[in-house]
Amino acid sequence: MKSPVYSVKAVPIEKIRANSYNPNAVAPPEMKLLELSIWEDGFTMPIVCYYLPDEDIYEIVDGFHRYSILKTSKRIHDRENGLLPVVVIKKDLSNRMASTIRHNRAKGSHDIDLLTNIVSELTKAGMGDAWIMKHIGMDADEILRLKQLSGLASLFAGKEFSLSNE
Repeated sequence: MKSPVYSVKAVPIEKIRANSYNPNAVAPPEMKLLELSIWEDGFTMPIVCYYLPDEDIYEIVDGFHRYSILKTSKRIHDRENGLLPVVVIKKDLSNRMASTIRHNRAKGSHDIDLLTNIVSELTKAGMGDAWIMKHIGMDADEILRLKQLSGLASLFAGKEFSLSNE
């Protein structure tokens, strides 16, 4: 069987709908980061769908949040002409549900040591906290914690600290 990714098609957003069984949720900050990622990098992964020929509709198996961004971000919708990259899988409902869960769980989480190293390298390269916050989707407290974990005093160069009132 050939992998679906070799048959990506551009599908109008009006012909795509969410499924009723996706338990995945993304917090607003991560949705903003996803919108930025799609704006900066374009769609780098297609949406996985099942085609319902009787309705002429593509039902999402994986990629609901990318679909949501296309629906809610005017600048991305306009740039993409309302089209979403889609691959189609042919499975019954139970197997589509299993696929949704596999896709969600396979995305994993970030390794704190690697994130600490990335923040360290970006800081050493001259990228300030504001740049990191904008391009990586971190808030100031998260950057501070990662810098503290790195243990490198040079990451705090140019920062002002208040004295404690002990």
